Amino acid sequence: MSSVTATGVRMRFGSTEVLKGLDLRVEDGEVMAVLGPSGCGKTTLLRIVAGFLAPTAGEIRLGEAIVADGTTVVPPWRRRVGYVPQEGALFPHLDVRRNILFGLPRRERTEQRLEEMLELAELPRELAGAFPRELSGGQQQRVALARALAPRPRVVLLDEPFSSLDAALRASAGREVMAVLRHAGSTGLLVTHDQAEALSLADRVAVMDAGTIRQVARPQELYAAPSDVRVGSLVGEATVLRGRLEGSVLRSVLGTTVLPAPPTTAAGEVSFLVRPEQVRLVEDTETSGMVRDVVFHGPFAVVRVVMVDGTVVTVRVAPTAVPDRGTTVGLHLDGVAGVFA
Repeated sequence: MSSVTATGVRMRFGSTEVLKGLDLRVEDGEVMAVLGPSGCGKTTLLRIVAGFLAPTAGEIRLGEAIVADGTTVVPPWRRRVGYVPQEGALFPHLDVRRNILFGLPRRERTEQRLEEMLELAELPRELAGAFPRELSGGQQQRVALARALAPRPRVVLLDEPFSSLDAALRASAGREVMAVLRHAGSTGLLVTHDQAEALSLADRVAVMDAGTIRQVARPQELYAAPSDVRVGSLVGEATVLRGRLEGSVLRSVLGTTVLPAPPTTAAGEVSFLVRPEQVRLVEDTETSGMVRDVVFHGPFAVVRVVMVDGTVVTVRVAPTAVPDRGTTVGLHLDGVAGVFA
């Protein structure tokens, strides 16, 4: 297996610069997710690492080997990179056996290697003769991953591979595919716009926006301590509020909050980020607002409250404590996810 290093990577299509001096490193054996909105350049980055595109400038390394540096480009078939595209893209006219063994030299297309990959992907032996149309969505994704892993690649690239699956199947297929990837000890690079997918599946997450990487961190750190307001908004649901900071004391439309430690932000007017679970509904009328809407999710409900100054605050509540629309509720702030100048 191998690390992946992108240094100063730029990509231009005509007059449009899609990647703007991007730097990123995926460690050997690590699974990293690149999370970002549509159009941020994440799939372009993946295609450059795969060798399908040549960067305008910058350098790509697989381990210590330079595979692209703006002038020289190693072709995809010499990079030993596995690729799992959206929807798996299995060959519909080939059965599972021939799909899995497709990328191997003819002499290596053995029953032993097929058995190894079926076992690794936790696919029953009797599916070897089945065609893609006869498989469930999750099974198709595991076959696609087995096909990518069969040639023993240095890196496996996954391009939003679960986007076409329904919500329940997406979660289970994601866990299964990542388990296979980790069992194989493979380095993985997953691109996705799904926040829950990135946070639940990856060892680290790189947040990408407008052609640059804004922050790389472990999922817990990224969610609890985003580097700026934009990152916080891209990772999980959040309300951005204005307030006044005086040491460890934050005053805002949600009242006065004493922070556990003084933030590094200078005193004065600040923006701060609040997660829905950091706000509680209370009877206190000093920080009251009107319930604008309620979205029920089963184990919890999301309540949006309009404060007296027009600010909309999102609150997550238990399913047994859901207020009615139009009622007045008080809000209490238990903490913040970040304070920014």
